[in-house]
Amino acid sequence: MVGRRRPLGDQQPDLFAASFADIPVRDQRDTMERPFFSLAKRPRVAPIEYQVGDVWVEVSANPKFGMATIWDADILIWASTQITEALDRKLKPSRTIQFHPYNLLKSIRRTTGGADYVRLRAALERLTHTAVRTNIRADGKQKFASFHWLESWTETTNETTGEPLGMTLTLPDWLYSGIVKRGGVLTIHEDYFLLTGGIERWLYRVARKHAGRQEIGWRFTMRQLYAKSGSAARFSDFALDIRKAVQRNQLPEYELNSYRNPAGDEIVSFVHRSRLLISNPQFKWTRNPQRRYTQGSITES
Repeated sequence: MVGRRRPLGDQQPDLFAASFADIPVRDQRDTMERPFFSLAKRPRVAPIEYQVGDVWVEVSANPKFGMATIWDADILIWASTQITEALDRKLKPSRTIQFHPYNLLKSIRRTTGGADYVRLRAALERLTHTAVRTNIRADGKQKFASFHWLESWTETTNETTGEPLGMTLTLPDWLYSGIVKRGGVLTIHEDYFLLTGGIERWLYRVARKHAGRQEIGWRFTMRQLYAKSGSAARFSDFALDIRKAVQRNQLPEYELNSYRNPAGDEIVSFVHRSRLLISNPQFKWTRNPQRRYTQGSITES
C-alpha cells in the first residue's frame, strides 16, 4: 500500500512501568480550594454554581451516577502523584495511566475486598460522567474550559473468575496540563486519605492551599468558606459541621480555630502545627509526608 510517511511523534504508544515507592502524595492545586466535588456521600444531582469576582465554576451531575465526590477525587490525587513522579524521574508521562486496581486502592489507603472494587468502579463512573465548566486557567475573561474529570476508563477481567486484571484511566487536558505545569501540584499529607468526613477533607485541602507553612497561617469568614465549599447544606448546618471539625481539631498538619472578630463575623483559622509554640500540645515538627505508590504505569502518547 502506498501512503504518506508517519508524522513526527506518531509512533505507537510506549508503556513504562512506574513502580514508584515512598514518594510524596501530590494534589493538583487548582482543584483544592474551589467547589469541584460533592462533600456528601449521599448521591448529589443538584449542580454547583460558584462565582467569586471573575472566577467561576459550574459542576453538573449525571442523574444516573450522581456527582463526583471528594472521596472520588482520591483517584485524581493518585493520578497526579503518578504523573508528577514520572516527570521528576525524567520520564515522559501522558494523560492515560494503566494500573492494577489493587495497587490504587492500597495507595489511597482503602481496603481491598470485593465491595471496594465495586465502589472503585462506581467512583470511576461518577468521575467520567460529572461535567465541569470553569474559566480557571482560561486565557481571557470570556473563555472557559468544559470537561469531565475522566475522559474514559477501561477494565480487563479474568473471563473465568471475574477477577480484575488491570485498568486504564484517561485524564482531561485541563487537569493534565494543571498537573504538569510548573508549580501545578502541592504535596499533601498521606493521612488525608484517612479523613472520613467530607467537610474535614475539604478543610484540609483549603488549609494546604492557602495556609501552607506560613507563620500566621490563613483565615476565612464562615460565609466565605460556605461560598467556597459548594455545599448543598443550609448555611446553619454547614457552620455547625465546621464548628464540629474545629472542636475535633484532627486535620493532618493543621490546627483549626474559630472566633468572632470585632465586627461579629465568625472566623475560621488554619495554622501549620510546626508554626505553633513548642509548648502547645498541638505542636508538631515539619516532616516530609510520603506514601507508597506502586506499580502504576503510564501510557505515552
